[in-house]
Order: sequence, then structure tokens, then C-alpha cells
Amino acid sequence: MTELKDEGSKARGARFAGLRRFLPLITIGTAVATVGVAALLVNIFEHKQEAKNPFYRVVELDDMTEDPAIWGKNFPIQYDSYRRTVDQKRTRFGGSEAVPRTPTQADPRSVVAQSKLEEDGRLKTLWAGYAFAHDFREERGHAYMLEDQVYTERQLVSAQPGTCVHCHASVYVPYKKLGGGDLIRGWELMNQMPYPEARKHVTHPVSCIDCHDPQSMQLRVTRPGFIEGIRALKASMGERDYDVNTMATRQEMRSYVCGQCHVEYYFKGPEKRLVYPWSKGLRVDEIYAYYEETGHADWTHAESGAKVLKAQHPEFEMWNQGIHARSGVACADCHMPYERVGATKVTNHHVQSPLLNVNRACQTCHRWPEDELRQRVETIQERHLEARDRALDAVTALIGELRRAKEAGAPDEALAAARAAQRKCQFFLDFAEAENSSGFHAPQESMRILASAIDTCRVGQLALRDGRAEAPAAGAAGAD
Repeated sequence: MTELKDEGSKARGARFAGLRRFLPLITIGTAVATVGVAALLVNIFEHKQEAKNPFYRVVELDDMTEDPAIWGKNFPIQYDSYRRTVDQKRTRFGGSEAVPRTPTQADPRSVVAQSKLEEDGRLKTLWAGYAFAHDFREERGHAYMLEDQVYTERQLVSAQPGTCVHCHASVYVPYKKLGGGDLIRGWELMNQMPYPEARKHVTHPVSCIDCHDPQSMQLRVTRPGFIEGIRALKASMGERDYDVNTMATRQEMRSYVCGQCHVEYYFKGPEKRLVYPWSKGLRVDEIYAYYEETGHADWTHAESGAKVLKAQHPEFEMWNQGIHARSGVACADCHMPYERVGATKVTNHHVQSPLLNVNRACQTCHRWPEDELRQRVETIQERHLEARDRALDAVTALIGELRRAKEAGAPDEALAAARAAQRKCQFFLDFAEAENSSGFHAPQESMRILASAIDTCRVGQLALRDGRAEAPAAGAAGAD
């Protein structure tokens, strides 16, 4: 028994001796694990603090800070992506390529976008007698929006008003200064200036202050044209005295700030007041009915003698007819998608085609491979382009027949119905042509508009051949 006890004691002693040898290692391991957990907790805490404080106030911003570089001191991530709008990348059916040119004293640009007029000569026929028949290029990024307007050849053939600055420059501060603190008054004064004079009052292309409140960073609408236009639209829907900056939801504002400029518009009266023709609605038929009611015409067509209209860039109107708008998807969701930078979730201010950023712009909602998503979009755009070409052929054919009838001495009354048809079908075609998604924002609506344009051209040609003078009704062809 004594021997067994001695052996047990020896075994326990050996185990304790082994534990004593490993004790330092265990202690070190525990310490390392403790340090690691502490570091992880500190890191989590720091990231939570970053999320609570998404920017550091390096400089003070106020309602007169228009230089985006100053805002960039507080928001370097957003400013860096904003500066990337200098990129010129082309998708299959849109975007601009960098075309070199020799700078001149009149135009110092060494790079421009490709000419749409050189790509498709039919556009010169469409806009004969109008400034767009002299110079019309692919749209470049926001960084170029002011520069390209200053140096377009359209400035040489037409006396552009100061109203044009509304969507091509950072105008909030200049309007406030001109109006003595009154935004609307300053806008009205600049509208009436010749463009060269108005240009002296602006310095930057669209900037941070045009879309953000400098204190809260909340989105806001600063363009008077949109403020009045959306109020007219809401009134047509039974909602009176609509104030976009107090009554719109945050998600609505993520489209409204884009809709400040990406819209159809015209200059009203000798004061050149910028008007968004939305008092009857946003659909092309409703906008055309508005123009018919007011009698507005942008110019008299040089070949046909018709009083015609030039559609601008109705992305906001067309997006409103599509599935994304109906699903609550905002412009910024696709063209300025969220991204993660560290622990911070920010909006990418590199405004561009979603096809150049499919992963963040599309795959957040659509769980399909990038190539398939891109192919789906390009199929829509390819079919849109085919229909657009057929409509453009139809309009130019009608213009040709009108020109020949006019040259043959046909009286104005014999041409009235065909001219009215040209006015309508040309505006419908131009509405779909000038809208920069190549049909993607609202594919079925785009096809409906182009089909209506083709049909109205046919009505005009028949009127010429039959000698009839009945003009097409404002909402006849293609109206739902």
C-alpha cells in the first residue's frame, strides 16, 4: 500500500511539474487573446463612432459656399467621386468618347464629345433652321456642363438668353446675390440677361450647394424652374400649394434633385421665364397638349414652314412612366449608388450610366450575372434604336414632301394639315430621341411614343396626297 501511495504521489508531482512548465505559455496565450478581443472591441467602437459622425468639420460651410473644393474638405470621399465626372466612357448606345480638337482662341477645348450630327445627318433635316442643326454633341459628364455650353456653336448662330445657365451652372448663390437674398427674383433677373452677361455671374458647374443644405446636408431643390414646375404638376393632381422642400419624402428628393435639370422645358415670353410644361401632366401627350393650348413654337422649320417644337432631355418625365419609378427606385439609386468606404456608407457622386457600374447600380436588386443584366438593357436599347430610326425616316420623309409641295407653289391652307402633323410627330420623336436612356427608363412608353410619331407622319403624308386640310387632334394618334 505504501508503495502504491508513493507511485501516486510521484505521478501527481509529474503532472504538476508539466503544468508548471506550460503555465507561462497559457498565461501568454490568455494575454494575447485578451488583447485581441480588446482590440476588436475598440475597432468596433471606433467604426460605430465613424458611422455616427460621417464627416469631420474641417471648415465651416454656409449658404453662400459655392466652391465644391471647400465642401470637399469636409467630404473628401464624395468630392473625390464628384471630380471623376471628367471621365468620358461610352456604353454601347450612349455616353461620350473623347474626340481631340485643335484649340482656338474662340474655343480653347482640346477634347470634345463626338458630334451626333455627323453620326446621323437626318438630324440636320429634323432641326433645319434651328441652332441644333449647327452643333449637337453627345453629353459629357457634369464636370463639362458649363464649359460645353459656353463653347457650343449654337451660341454663334442664336442669341441664347441667361435662362440657359439655370441647368448648366451652380446658380443658387448667383441667384441669391442678384435677388438680394430672394432666389426667385434673382432667377427672374438672370433669365432676361443675354447669355454672355449671365455667364459672368456664375463660376462652377453644378455643385454641392445646388442639392444639399450646408448645415444639415439634407437634399434640397434649389432650381426655381423645378419648384414651379412640380407645384403645377401637383396642382393638376389636386394638391395645391405644394412646397417640394418641405413636403417631399427623402426618397422622392433623391430623384427631384436630378429632375431639377433633366427635364423638358421652354422659355416663356419676352422675359424668357423658364417653364416646365407640367400643368397637365408628365406624359408626352399631356405636354404636347399644353403646347397646343399655349400656341408655343420654338421655331419655324426652314424647309417645311411648320411651327415646330424642340424637346430637350426629358429623363425625369420618361423615368416617371417606367417600372423603376413605380417601384420606388430613385435616380440616385442607379446613377449614384451607395458604396462602403470603411465603416461609412456614402453615395457615389460619380454620376454615370449604371451600365458602367452594374455591380452596385443593378445587382443590389437584380441577382443575375453582370453580362446578363447588361444584355437585357442593350436588347431594350437596340429595339428602341430600330424604332427610333423608323420614326426618324418617317419624319424626314414628311418634311421632304412638304418641302416639295411648298416649292411647287402649294398654298398654306393646303399644307396646314401636314404641317400640323409634322409639329406633332416631330415633337414625339424628339421626346424619345432626346431622352438619354435610349428607351430604358420606360421601354413600353418609348415604343408607344415612337409608334405614335410614325402614325402621325403617315396622317400628314396622306393629307398632302389627298389635298385634305384637317389637322390631327392633339391626342389622337397613340393616346391611351
